[in-house]
Amino acid sequence: MWEALALHLEIHAEAEERILYPHLLKRGSAETAEEETDDAIRDHNKIRDAIEAAKGHQAGSDGWWKAVWQARTENSEHLTEEEDEVLPDFRKHADMQLRVDLGAQWLTFYGEHPSGKGLTFHDKDPQRYIQENS
Repeated sequence: MWEALALHLEIHAEAEERILYPHLLKRGSAETAEEETDDAIRDHNKIRDAIEAAKGHQAGSDGWWKAVWQARTENSEHLTEEEDEVLPDFRKHADMQLRVDLGAQWLTFYGEHPSGKGLTFHDKDPQRYIQENS
């Protein structure tokens, strides 16, 4: 069950990094968008690191539970920040058509990468990501 959830978290982070955050950087308020994106990429890295740490332990062991709990904690904090900060900023700058277009991109992304097919999951440098996607 953990492996399926970990994979979902990885795919979700990758989808956000390819679809949501580039849009936010290009159309959001510059300072806020960069700060929110930097924070999100760092959060995704922490989640990935915890997932990777769990792989180094036998399922159910103390080390495994510690890593799984860390992933849960990081993900919960990330979701709260997105709901309270990122998405309200997005809604200020996105009309209904754009939301529909990005939703279609989201569904296409998931359809093109069933079970993460073709994706590689790795930490990203937040500043480099911002420079490449602004």
